[in-house]
Amino acid sequence: MKSVYRYITLLVSVAMIVALSGCGYNIGYTTMHPDIKSIAIAPVTNDTVVYNASSLVRGMLCEAFNVDGSMKLEDMTKADCIVYCRITQATFSEVTRGSSRRYEDDDFRTGEWQANLTAEFCVIIPGRKEPLVPLRSVTGSAYYQIQADPTTNRMYGIQQAGYDMAKKIVTSITEAW
Repeated sequence: MKSVYRYITLLVSVAMIVALSGCGYNIGYTTMHPDIKSIAIAPVTNDTVVYNASSLVRGMLCEAFNVDGSMKLEDMTKADCIVYCRITQATFSEVTRGSSRRYEDDDFRTGEWQANLTAEFCVIIPGRKEPLVPLRSVTGSAYYQIQADPTTNRMYGIQQAGYDMAKKIVTSITEAW
């Protein structure tokens, strides 16, 4: 009986220590620059022929910064620093051929595609000569499938590749020091 009481006391003590120490969860990265609390995203420049890529990538950058939580997303006039991004290349490549039972083995449609985006970005603190994060190149890619409308599916592919690229940009900024 005495050993059972001792075991329960030990178990309760360990549970109290674990509960009082906290879970250790942290929102955002702990390596952020201490003076930077907010960030703005300048309009993204698109040097490719892909329609609407700049707005899709800018939206994905906003989403990635909100998900990360290290910095607050602000207007360009109020932010501590500003991200400037320029899309330099967008490519699409065939991954797999599709199959169709109507035409048996004579199907020439591509079933799956890969979208690849390449961009350059830098981070500037307004009023400073040197950039906080100098010009860097980053790529993002995503697989997508063609259903009924190839143009719509290609835009979804660009959006997902933009989100992959945006996550890499956020990581580069928040862990730059």
